[in-house]
Amino acid sequence: MSEEKRTLKKETFMQGVVTIMFSQILIKILGLIYTLYLTNREGFGDAGNAIYASGYQIYALLLTISSIGVPNAISKLVSERLALGDSKGANRIFKVALATFGIIGAIGTMLLFFGAHTIAYDWIQIPEAELTLIALSPAIFFVSISSVMRGYFNGRRSLKTTARAQTLEQIFKTVLTIVIVEIVAYITATSTEMMAAGANVATTLATFSSFAYLFIYYRIRRKEIGNEIEHSINYKYESVKSIVKKILMVSIPLTLSSIMTSFNKNIDSFTVKRILSTYMASDVATKLYGQLSGKVDTLTNLPLAINIAFATALVPAISAAKAKNDKETATKRTSFSLLTSMIIGLPCVVGMIIFAQPILNLLYPNANQGALLLQLISFSVIFSILDQTINGALQGFGKVMVPAIALGIGCVVKLILNLILLRIPQINVYGAAIGSIACHMVAFIIVFNVLKRNVKLDLPFRKFILKPALATGIMAVCSYTLFIILNGIIPGNKATIISILFAVIIYLLSVVVLKIYNKEDVYMLPKGEKIYKILEKLKIY
Repeated sequence: MSEEKRTLKKETFMQGVVTIMFSQILIKILGLIYTLYLTNREGFGDAGNAIYASGYQIYALLLTISSIGVPNAISKLVSERLALGDSKGANRIFKVALATFGIIGAIGTMLLFFGAHTIAYDWIQIPEAELTLIALSPAIFFVSISSVMRGYFNGRRSLKTTARAQTLEQIFKTVLTIVIVEIVAYITATSTEMMAAGANVATTLATFSSFAYLFIYYRIRRKEIGNEIEHSINYKYESVKSIVKKILMVSIPLTLSSIMTSFNKNIDSFTVKRILSTYMASDVATKLYGQLSGKVDTLTNLPLAINIAFATALVPAISAAKAKNDKETATKRTSFSLLTSMIIGLPCVVGMIIFAQPILNLLYPNANQGALLLQLISFSVIFSILDQTINGALQGFGKVMVPAIALGIGCVVKLILNLILLRIPQINVYGAAIGSIACHMVAFIIVFNVLKRNVKLDLPFRKFILKPALATGIMAVCSYTLFIILNGIIPGNKATIISILFAVIIYLLSVVVLKIYNKEDVYMLPKGEKIYKILEKLKIY
């Protein structure tokens, strides 16, 4: 049996989840490092974050259009061909996709490069963002090409290759951001505008590093792939038009969901600074937007990075169960994933609410404003996490358009609330936070109701709501009491770290003691049988 088949045979649903989770956590930690550096860097801070983030969100939108959804689409089509022994057909799909999305990526690059002035001055009204947009423009081409290559290797079940490429990209981005910004700061006497542009030059170089790694890996494997093509069986010729159509039919629904997510972020880019500037100083409005986009979004996205593993792993798991008409497995995995998402999300929300200012003091000592904004927008996290997991399940059931439609409706609600609430001086930037909460709540209600019509969830109120809420309450009371005691004895940052670590321990113990997971749930965890035997010896189960 080949190594590839052995790996596939041993892989379970939760092993896949843990692999993706570890990769995403590492990437987010690296991302947090350079975000902390930028925010605390003298001359950058909230104003620099506003310039950096506003340009980056426009780039992300064009990137979404040109590449998001492509890896999954290519992976699906390539794996189908390889399963039939048609390596030649799989390689043809790869080459057609490479040419197609190379052209789309090049168009995206040119649109951003030549439209940078109009976008910065007229759309987002942050003129300083023009250079950041120009610096980011080549990245669209590299990411579009890399997306096709990642999809090809995923289809060949070479998942480690794509994971290494993404990790390498983030390492380069972190290191280059710090190096380039320091060089630019020295040359320009800490020009905020130039440092923000330099940070985005690092992003472009990092995307090139990922592309270079994938290209070199393909060159190394080309002889092996060539041998497979020579021994290809069941070759089925397909026209370029047919292949492109198939790719788009799979990728467009996934891309629409990502476009809605990117559009959701761009609502703030287009409205916050523009509206706040009508009744407050422009530099104050810019800093408030920087707090929202630079610090608050970064912190509230961390729980989503952990949870994305369930959304990703659910798609193939439920697709396979559906193909076999195995409703029981689909129900169990969906219910387990939603319960785990609740267990992850609820303490994150409460933790960010009660420790908002201490966290900002710890992470952003030179720019620690925005505690109330963080507390408010934290309420959206629980809806975002559950929505994320449900979207993975719905995609597995073939309901790929539902998440896009739900988030689209949520975005309309957010846009309306932004336009109304941001104009009220007493509410100001907090209107954007309220809009985000409403957006994700609406999207969650829609997708949850659609999911319930497709699968009979095993989530009683006591297990899904009451016990996680009780465990979270115990954690909050114990950890905050410890923080108050320690804060008068040791420095504040040390008190924060100890209290948060204590909160994690107390919460995990509460989850175990309250038996939120039943025996079957524990068995789904990695090393679940061993864990359950230990819990039995401790007479907890």
